[in-house]
Amino acid sequence: MADEIFEDPRLASLYDPLHSDRDDLDAYLAMVAEFGARRVLDIGCGTGVFALLLADRGIDVTGVDPAGASIDVARGKPGGDRVRWIHGDATAVPVSPPPGFDLATMTANAAQQITDDPGWAATLRAARAALRPGGRFVFETRDPARRAWEAWNRTESYEVVSVPGVGEIESWYDVLDVTEPLVTFRQTLIFRASGDVLTSDSTLRFRSRDELAADLAAAGFPGHEIRDAPDRPGREFVVVAERPR
Repeated sequence: MADEIFEDPRLASLYDPLHSDRDDLDAYLAMVAEFGARRVLDIGCGTGVFALLLADRGIDVTGVDPAGASIDVARGKPGGDRVRWIHGDATAVPVSPPPGFDLATMTANAAQQITDDPGWAATLRAARAALRPGGRFVFETRDPARRAWEAWNRTESYEVVSVPGVGEIESWYDVLDVTEPLVTFRQTLIFRASGDVLTSDSTLRFRSRDELAADLAAAGFPGHEIRDAPDRPGREFVVVAERPR
């Protein structure tokens, strides 16, 4: 299931202007170069920001996402025809003949939005199956010990964004429930021009280092490393797992 912010067409069309700072993708672009990846699978591609950055660099990219509205936004962007888009989760990606993908990624909150154990295990197995031997699977997830959700309130998250053709939009977050490892929160959007109010509820799962290690090993990634996130130093794990050669 996709969150409302990605599945509702009106909300999906606003995702990029409301999240215009994508410095978090710099680390992924650097790893594409580090690993010499020429074929990349972008799992949870959303509105296609990362996939299109790769396509602009001549990378062969496939983007997959369960939110049809977000895929529609991605397809409609300049250069959208240079990416293969798949509407579905990671298990919808056809297992390609050898050699497979050099790199599979899950950027932003994509990994944490998979909250159930069967869905998470299936995603890890699908990522492994899509990779060539020696290919890497890279994703990020917040360190639960840092309790990021404590800052998800109106006082600390309120902002006003001006969107061309729409006008000013007020936006903030409120936590609805914390039952660790799950945190449910709501984003509220107020359109100043019309007075319309839209909300989107989301749930994220916070996984510890030990949980990540056990889940990756069970899915066929016996070894992995955890790097720091340059845009959130000390607050987030960037996991790099390799399919055994």
